[in-house]
Amino acid sequence: MDTQHDIALTRALAGVPGPLPSSGVIHVAAPHPNRFTIVGNHLAQHAELSLTAIGLGVHIQSLPAGAKVGIKALTAHFTEGETTIASALRELEAHGYLHRTRVRLANGRMVTRTVFCNQPGAVLRGGAVVVPIPVVAAPVPVPEVTPVVPVVAAAVPEPVSGPTPVPAESHPPVRLPSRTAPKPPRPPLPQPRELTPELQRTASALLAGLRRHAKELVLSEDDVEELIPGVAAWLERDMHPDAIRHALTTELPQPPKYPAKIVKHRLTVLLPPPLPGTEDLAPPRRAAATPFQTCEGCDRAFRSHRPGHCRDCRAQYWEAA
Repeated sequence: MDTQHDIALTRALAGVPGPLPSSGVIHVAAPHPNRFTIVGNHLAQHAELSLTAIGLGVHIQSLPAGAKVGIKALTAHFTEGETTIASALRELEAHGYLHRTRVRLANGRMVTRTVFCNQPGAVLRGGAVVVPIPVVAAPVPVPEVTPVVPVVAAAVPEPVSGPTPVPAESHPPVRLPSRTAPKPPRPPLPQPRELTPELQRTASALLAGLRRHAKELVLSEDDVEELIPGVAAWLERDMHPDAIRHALTTELPQPPKYPAKIVKHRLTVLLPPPLPGTEDLAPPRRAAATPFQTCEGCDRAFRSHRPGHCRDCRAQYWEAA
């Protein structure tokens, strides 16, 4: 098979127009009849993006509209971890290829809207057009050819005796298992027994004023509205506002990229238990001790609820009887 590959590759190189370069890559380009994506060289040869960011940008551009491109979905598809994927997404965001914004749906739920621009400058010039990419392009009739390696149209593979190899396109793609185990769902934000207007007003003021004590914790109005029940649950458990503020602003990660998520996480995992009641703090009652009695036979003290004789005197009486 190696000899057949060498012969086919030699024929393919012979069909490349012009003189071959003495060093560097040589392109053997076969036309794509379907399932292809046009990628600009400004992305494929970007001088400032990392190789991971470039590859991730090409992958996202090849996906259909509506495909999941969050960190969890991409980590499940590739072998890179969440940290590497998140860093590559931030690179694409910094150079204008990726845009992620938080929007509120008609049902009130907050979601992240992701937009990928194949030409970032076109958005600023007003020349961008949103074109949904289909999952599979329309089928195009292709002559049945069984190439050993990708070759140019002018190259013809040498006939081979024996069974005809099966084209690689007929095999389903192999999906490698994810190296990241699924994480358990995060606990929900604490809720008070009753969100009174007083609790709501105090919680809202506390959340809005966090940036006075930690300039990194700048929350939007939607963030404050979402986190009010969590702070109200703390206040309902007799936590002083200063204690809540201290728990939310000390030892913050640097830099805090998602302030609202940090506050929500701390309100959830650091929630103190309710204060115990007076009955819970009362010491346990001891059983009443058996009183002392004086033996009527020998005047010796012994414990009993009724007067009478001690054990030794009772034994003597029983022996005498």
